[in-house]
Amino acid sequence: MKNFIINLPTLRRFDWLLFILFSILFSIGLAAIYSVDLSRGTELNFFSTQLTAAIIGVVIFFVVSLLHKSFFRSAAKLTYLFSILLLISVLIFGENIRGTRGWFQLFNFSFQPAELAKVGLILLSAWWIEKQGRRFDRWQFILTSGFFTVLLAGLILLQPDMGSAIVLFMLWFCLLCLTGVKKRYLISLILIFAVIATTGWFCVLQDYQKQRLITFINPQHDPLGAGYNVRQSVIAIGAGQFWGRGLGFGSQSQLHFLPEAQTDFIFAVIAEELGFLGVAVLLTVYFLLLWRLLVVAQKTNSDFATFTVIGIILLFFIQIIINIGGATAFLPVTGVTLPFVSYGGSSLIINLLLLGIAESIVRSRT
Repeated sequence: MKNFIINLPTLRRFDWLLFILFSILFSIGLAAIYSVDLSRGTELNFFSTQLTAAIIGVVIFFVVSLLHKSFFRSAAKLTYLFSILLLISVLIFGENIRGTRGWFQLFNFSFQPAELAKVGLILLSAWWIEKQGRRFDRWQFILTSGFFTVLLAGLILLQPDMGSAIVLFMLWFCLLCLTGVKKRYLISLILIFAVIATTGWFCVLQDYQKQRLITFINPQHDPLGAGYNVRQSVIAIGAGQFWGRGLGFGSQSQLHFLPEAQTDFIFAVIAEELGFLGVAVLLTVYFLLLWRLLVVAQKTNSDFATFTVIGIILLFFIQIIINIGGATAFLPVTGVTLPFVSYGGSSLIINLLLLGIAESIVRSRT
């Protein structure tokens, strides 16, 4: 029961900077979502749904932050297994949205189990790394941790959700690099991945996914088809210049030239309407958030806590790079959300859950 007891003296250790930085990011995103909603009518469906998700997420953040870090160590395996169960269930009972069966529909709110799988992988990986006793020179460690990742990613690919699967694989590989795995093992993994990617091109990827990759390599390949979204995104980013066109006055988003403006291309909306100045603020806050989490990781006193926070940092960083890279045509568009900014209740709630875990680790350093 001690894992659930709130130690009042440790409330003074609460890192309010983490919450403040989240609040700034969320406010920027909510403003952009409000602007997108304005172009679609007066009901503000995206805005209200995102605000509701934020309220739920903030409650979860504070509740989770009051738990001792040992709770998450003991819950690591259960969280992972629960994620597996949900991923299997969603393939059977899930809602099919735009060709992907990856959501549970609950009244007017949908939940995406792939988001919880990220939490499951981070916690289980941190638990498994600690269990190794810093013996990372064996293939068994790589194979076992790889199996954990492949099981989750494989179920996600069946939906299919290529973006979330890529995030999980990148998260696992980056964690391996940071544990100090031998370079020859990492090179071998890269070669194996190359073989799998080649096989996946012919046997796994859907036509629309192939088109996205082709368009990434050659944006002019299909400017009115697969390349349309990215071209409009780049136009929107360039149109913002330094000061931006003003909230609600971006022609690309307001006139619906920019599809999925509230999710995949929220960065383009911010760049067009708030300009370089708004983008600079956004990226600065992201930098400060990741820096603050790194400070937390450096002050931990166990491998589990350290790698849990590192996993959270990597997850946020990977999603930031993939989303902004897609919006700016530096990477393929994969449907990965921009943390705390893009529209998406599941993503926002899970990211706040992860931030709450980091806050818990700040408070329970002993």
